[in-house]
Amino acid sequence: MKLGRNIFGVGAMTGISRVFGFIRDMLIARVLGAGRLSDIFLAAFKLPNLFRDLLGEGALSAIFIPMYADCKKDENFAKNVFSWLMVVLLGITIVFEIFMPLVIWALAPGFNADPGKMEMTVLIARIMFFYVIFVCGAAFLAAVLNAFSRFLLAAFMPVMLNLMLIGALLLSSFYAPRTILYIMAGTVVLSGIVQYAILWGRIRSKHFGLRLIIPKWTPQIKSMLKRFGVSIVGSGFYQITIVVGTLVASFQSGAVSWLYYADRIVQLPFAMIGLAVGTVLMSSISNALAEKNMRSVYIQQNSSVRRSMMFIMPCVFGLLVLAEPIIKYLFQYGAWTAESTHAVAVAIMIQVFALPAMLISQIYSKTLYASQDVKTPVKTSMVSLGLAVVLYLLLFPFIGYLSIPVGIVISGYVKNYLLGRACKQKSLLHWDSKTIRAMGCFTVIAGACGFVLSYVNVSSIFVLGAAICGYAIVYLPIAYIVDRKIIK
Repeated sequence: MKLGRNIFGVGAMTGISRVFGFIRDMLIARVLGAGRLSDIFLAAFKLPNLFRDLLGEGALSAIFIPMYADCKKDENFAKNVFSWLMVVLLGITIVFEIFMPLVIWALAPGFNADPGKMEMTVLIARIMFFYVIFVCGAAFLAAVLNAFSRFLLAAFMPVMLNLMLIGALLLSSFYAPRTILYIMAGTVVLSGIVQYAILWGRIRSKHFGLRLIIPKWTPQIKSMLKRFGVSIVGSGFYQITIVVGTLVASFQSGAVSWLYYADRIVQLPFAMIGLAVGTVLMSSISNALAEKNMRSVYIQQNSSVRRSMMFIMPCVFGLLVLAEPIIKYLFQYGAWTAESTHAVAVAIMIQVFALPAMLISQIYSKTLYASQDVKTPVKTSMVSLGLAVVLYLLLFPFIGYLSIPVGIVISGYVKNYLLGRACKQKSLLHWDSKTIRAMGCFTVIAGACGFVLSYVNVSSIFVLGAAICGYAIVYLPIAYIVDRKIIK
């Protein structure tokens, strides 16, 4: 498997998805603003997204792919896991539909202060939660394709959600604001059905032998469920911290929306680089460990870190310098205010420092999961999650919603340290000297270019685009030359 090509392909597909995601968010900002209606939609939407990450793209994929590789991609194992997943998803959906008022109260208790806000959020969340069944099923189908090194279609699937929501928002002028929320909730569910259908068709066309059967309780399923139970917190660390942050931020009007948009901006480079690396490494390192080829594991780790840090460091300094003009020219239209622009920009300028830790943690955690060690990521995540929650609560009375990005940054580096130490103790990690020197050089070069960029007067979206392009044109050749020609 060609690691670089697959990482580039997944990153490109993810980038396309995120571009449409930003168009979607621009329309949401224009139509709903950053207040009551957007808080309702974003809080309700966060719940199915959390389950998608935990049950679909997170813990399940991290456990399934190594076990699937270890059992030589046995069709019966895949069919049994798929069937159990569908049963579990149906059960979870029924439970959450019944107890949704309690769930939303726990997620955003501050909504009670606004009459009708809590009730409306519960109703929208009940509609959207059916999305969980289809999108988690689609994520499992994507994991099967990834195990066979077929990444692109699965990486492109989130585009369907964004395209369909964009279509719904373009019709917003014909409906009242409350009606728009119902339309958007129904569109989310429909997009899950479309994603599931497309990936199912792909699976069938490739004759991978996957279909629903009567679930069977086997030693493999027992082992997988045991690992899944202890790993779900670890795999969902970032999502859980965001949910807890939402709970805290719900006590400050508009903060839920501010943090959502800040997270969307920071997640763009992480998704294109970090998540792409993690997706490909999950499969490639699992295969290398199954063959007991540690040299291949080390080569893939070092190559991935160098390439990833080359691209992530300019994103860190670029967002630090350009956060406010980016938000201004992307979202400050219609109901969006200058106050919201500044609030989101400040959150970005803090949270962006978590990017390097998030990226390297991907490599650490995927290596541990590929070795079928699910306990270590859970332990480290519990520590970092606990630290994040403590920081949220301690700092909120002093700095308000900014306690959430501060907590994310500090706890992220703690998690990164603990994961790296665990990998070294298990002889699953070896950084070569070139990788260490490269990371330092990329940081210095990106910082110097960012310093120069800070003197650019961004007076329009065209100047913003030119500044970003100029930054890339200057930085990338220098970083490439340093990596290939200077560092030995």
